[in-house]
This record gives sequence, structure tokens and C-alpha cells, in this order.
Amino acid sequence: MSVHRSGTAHHPRLLAVGILLAAFSLLSAHPAPAATTPARGSAHMGMGVLAHDGQNGTPRTRATQTEGVDVSSHQGNVAWSTLWSSGVKWAYAKASEGTYYTNPYFAQQYNGSYAVGMIRGAYHFATPDTTTGATQANYFVDNGGGWSRDGRTLPGALDIEWNPYGAACYGKSQSAMISWISSFLTQYKARTGRDAVIYTATSWWTQCTGDYGGFGAANPLWIARYAADPGTLPAGWSYYTMWQYTSSGPTVGDHDKFNGALDRVQALANG
Repeated sequence: MSVHRSGTAHHPRLLAVGILLAAFSLLSAHPAPAATTPARGSAHMGMGVLAHDGQNGTPRTRATQTEGVDVSSHQGNVAWSTLWSSGVKWAYAKASEGTYYTNPYFAQQYNGSYAVGMIRGAYHFATPDTTTGATQANYFVDNGGGWSRDGRTLPGALDIEWNPYGAACYGKSQSAMISWISSFLTQYKARTGRDAVIYTATSWWTQCTGDYGGFGAANPLWIARYAADPGTLPAGWSYYTMWQYTSSGPTVGDHDKFNGALDRVQALANG
């Protein structure tokens, strides 16, 4: 007489299904890491602010501040007339990055803001790990970052912040970073006659320059902080000239406050 022993027989198909289910379970428990390094050229002003400093409230209303925006290729063709109607009076457009990238929308953004009546400027996203500061200053000026005394063109801005492609300080010591920034600023002034604006965040500046205070006397500060106020400023600056306060504003994400009425924006443009 045959005896059935429960649980001792394994059908081949059932065994195969079990193996597949186990494999899928392992994959779901340990998903493959997603690629997090963006493509070279895709960086933009404030790219690292939320990740490193977070967001802590919205600005308190001040009557003497003038609304502005900053844009890059991420915004494409910008609705400048809409921004102008909403009260935006000045704008910066990304012109270049390193010595390998220029913004394909730069003409529409730089000239379009000017055409509706805004005071406009250009900025350069610094990559201190690729070429020297002077080399990048020349590239910036040669690709839209110059200045003209027309009363409506702001001096170029150096966007120096967290490295989106690698180590936060681009593999440089604090002293080497200071030297790189100085090289850029010196060459920019030699080419244009203007002192460039420095865009940065206090936490990055402290980490990567040791909170160096030597640029505050000449270079206007554009501080990045998404909060109710700009917070503690980097050493050397007793006040900020511009403040990027959000990456989620209307029409385009990055909105800014100029620390003064419109006539102060015009004064910076006039030099």
C-alpha cells in the first residue's frame, strides 16, 4: 500500500516559481542605486540650497526690497511680460558654466528681460575643479557675461556653491578655493572694469573658504537662503545686496530680493 508523505514532494514548476519570487523579493528589498550625478552643464544657481540648507519659512515683507528672478536653461523661453506685470524688475540669466557650456536660451532670457523693461545681468556657474578662475572669467565674458554702461545692465555674477558633480568644495583646500575665486574676480574686473557679484550660501562659504572675509569691500554679495531672513552673512559683508529666497516662486522658481528700492538696482547697473 502506497503512503502519501505530505510536504516531501516538490513539483519542478512550483520550485521554479518559488525561486523567481525569492529573487524578486531580494530586488525589491535592495533596489539598484539611482544615478544622482547630473550631466555637466545642467547646474544652476541655488542647485544645492535645499539639499544642504533646507527651507525654513518665507521672507518677511519689506517695502524697500525690489523683486527679481534668476533663470537658466531649465526655464527655457521665459514669459517675461508675465513676470514684469507681477512686479519683477530685475533678472539674471545663466550665461556659462566652466569652459564647456553656454546656455542655449541665454539670448531669449537676457534680451527678453531687457525688452520688457527689466534691469538684467548674467551669471557664471563656477567649476573650480576644471580650469583656472581667470580662464573661466574670460569664457564668461566671451559668452555673454560682459558689462555695458547702458544703465540697465548689472555686473556679472559668480555663482560659487556646492559642487553638483562631486565633492562639495571641488577637491580644493580652503586656501586654494580663495585663490581660485580671487583669480576669477581679478580677471573679470580686468576685462569689464566692474567688480563681479558673488552668489553663495553662508554654510558653503564657511566650509570651503574657511569663512574668508577679503572680498566684502569690493564685491556685492548675493546670498542664498530659503527662510524668513537671510541669516548670518559670510565674513567680510555687513549687508547683502541680493537675496535668493526661494526656488518655488511664481512663473519661474528662483525669486530674489534686491536690498533696496529700484533706484539702488539702477545704481548698481550704472557702476
